[in-house]
Amino acid sequence: MQKLIEKANTLVEALPYIKNFSGKTFVIKYGGAAQIDEPLKNAFAQDIVLLNFIGVHPVVVHGGGPKISAMMKKLGKEPRFINGQRVTDQETMEIVEMVLGGLINKEIVSLINSHGGKAIGLTGKDGPLIKAVKKGKIGGVGEEADLGLVGDVKEVDRDILLTLQSKDLITVISPIGAGPGGEALNINADSAASAVASALKAEKLILLTDVPGIMENGDTVSTLNGKRAQELIKKGTVSGGMIPKTQACLEALRAGVGKTHILDGRVPHCLLLEIFTNEGVGTEIIP
Repeated sequence: MQKLIEKANTLVEALPYIKNFSGKTFVIKYGGAAQIDEPLKNAFAQDIVLLNFIGVHPVVVHGGGPKISAMMKKLGKEPRFINGQRVTDQETMEIVEMVLGGLINKEIVSLINSHGGKAIGLTGKDGPLIKAVKKGKIGGVGEEADLGLVGDVKEVDRDILLTLQSKDLITVISPIGAGPGGEALNINADSAASAVASALKAEKLILLTDVPGIMENGDTVSTLNGKRAQELIKKGTVSGGMIPKTQACLEALRAGVGKTHILDGRVPHCLLLEIFTNEGVGTEIIP
């Protein structure tokens, strides 16, 4: 009986959040272990379907770097990175489109649908949903380096996403943008998710990663504002791969997104735990 009462209390705790978030848009960047581990994949799909059933409009933007690298090696092409960013020539871009827009995107769509959702998959080239420009040269070893067909988001067509939302469809987006000439450009998934959330003025941008959140002195920082986040970057407390994730959150906040979250995707049902409990399980960054 006590366990049943605890379950009832959990539902009651979630009630005000359900009321507040019904009709709102959440943009979720899906990547890391949550995208690889089978139980975590199913838990993620269940979370997305539940959000949709209670009236939230989830939009999923996914990555897929490890699978792209694995496919490149399988095809006899060695992946190259500069400052953590993939060098993308024409042949690599074709592999990126095949893996992201074909294999991964359709797997996520099928998984959500298998749990009772109604998902549809797009790349940024469809529509085009995401217009992009080629990223400029970056600092390499001793000189500036050209990453090739790597892009920055210029514009997101929110009308496409709103039309799909009006049909109660869950949009799953591959971060491939359309360049000025219609060419495919490889876009960082965190940046793409931030741009999509900004265009929709989403209630939340949620980034799933493989760490508990922003860490300080060995502990997870549960809440901080944009100014404090900038200070932690300058201090070096936020470093490595957490810098672009934190910056993606800050860009979204500046564009009018309500709140941003960095969650540990290795925790089953981390989305529900963060959104519908008082304590949460990751780091939220607020304006």
